[in-house]
Amino acid sequence: AGIGKCVAMDLARRNARTILACRSQEQGQAAVEEIRSATGNPAVVLRLLDTSSLRSVRAFAQAVLREEKRLDVLVNNAGVTGLPFAVTPEGLEMTFTTNYLGPFLLTNLLLG
Repeated sequence: AGIGKCVAMDLARRNARTILACRSQEQGQAAVEEIRSATGNPAVVLRLLDTSSLRSVRAFAQAVLREEKRLDVLVNNAGVTGLPFAVTPEGLEMTFTTNYLGPFLLTNLLLG
């Protein structure tokens, strides 16, 4: 939703293979179908990613590196605000992990 969906729509309109990295299978798939329909680009795909989970970040990065020939653009757009204090299963503060640690790790893993 929001800025991320607008960026994905623009990339798809430019005929780019576009990977939507989403936490929700249901919402992500709905966005994929909407973007494909609006742009006519069938190369819009969904991959699940939760940046609050470093395990999820590592699995996503491994899949991208294994399945994709190249990665030209990475848009880190995930973020949360206003959540009550919570700790991830890995023992990290939720907001800090979602907004900073997860995207930082993802970027570094995808640099190759």
